[in-house]
Amino acid sequence: QSQIMESGGGLVQPGGSLRLSCAASSEFDLGYYAVGWFRQAPGKEREGVAWISNSGNSIKLANSGEGRFTILRDNPGGPVYLQMNNLQPEDTAVYYCAADLSWWTLISGKNVELWGLGTQVTVAS
Repeated sequence: QSQIMESGGGLVQPGGSLRLSCAASSEFDLGYYAVGWFRQAPGKEREGVAWISNSGNSIKLANSGEGRFTILRDNPGGPVYLQMNNLQPEDTAVYYCAADLSWWTLISGKNVELWGLGTQVTVAS
């Protein structure tokens, strides 16, 4: 079982919205970690979607989410959210939360310390 867990996935119609949450287990302090969201669609490689630093002061969004997705954390130890608006069928994927002490390691998606198990997002009419 992972120390970080995603929730909030589901089925939504095109143009709809979803809010994904990434939370840590009770024994784990997410506050020291930068957190990112990645996704993997069937037959495609995993890709990064959005990243936020441990302080919340640095945010990066992939082009795929610009203008539609927002990543936020209310406080350092609390959940990290991915707000997704105007969802389209091409956003259908399993969405993963990831965390690492290194901002650049997290952005690369390689050798990241922590991964959640994923939550399915399906956009269909």
